[in-house]
Amino acid sequence: MKHSYLYLFYKGDVEQMKNFSTWILVMFMVMFWILRIIVAVCYQMHWDFSGIEPLNQQMEIVLLFVVLVCIILIIKRKLIGGLLYLLAYGIYFGVDVANNVQNVINAIESADINLYINLFMSIIGIILPIAVMLDLLMDRNRKNHPKDKKTDWFYTNEKFDRQLDERADKNNYRTL
Repeated sequence: MKHSYLYLFYKGDVEQMKNFSTWILVMFMVMFWILRIIVAVCYQMHWDFSGIEPLNQQMEIVLLFVVLVCIILIIKRKLIGGLLYLLAYGIYFGVDVANNVQNVINAIESADINLYINLFMSIIGIILPIAVMLDLLMDRNRKNHPKDKKTDWFYTNEKFDRQLDERADKNNYRTL
């Protein structure tokens, strides 16, 4: 079992995703992705799922596959996955947020609860990729400049180096 491809895939990803924030964001991404699958299936079957409807059924299905690839890339800590995720959800949900916020402002009394629910889902669809992108960008610095407690005391301790240099200069051993 230790040498299977699935084990090697997960072992490498666990080593890359050491931050708690990354785990939480990936869990939210997967939960939101599953929710969007349920919304697409319910809309296709003509079931009412609390008034949540896809903005565009064909685009929703394409977006589900794109987001699946993005989730895998984000687990592997690839910046291109976060950019693609932000771009896809930004284009898909961003237009809906802009239109529905204007509708909510203009028609406060005649607004339907479904409008608010869909607006809330669209706002989540915008906030989640932004949070993922920020997490990837903050982790990029930690990945480029990692801290290792086992060796940093030796390489970053300039005070110890100076003391050692001063002590070494006082030794006047003769060499033949």
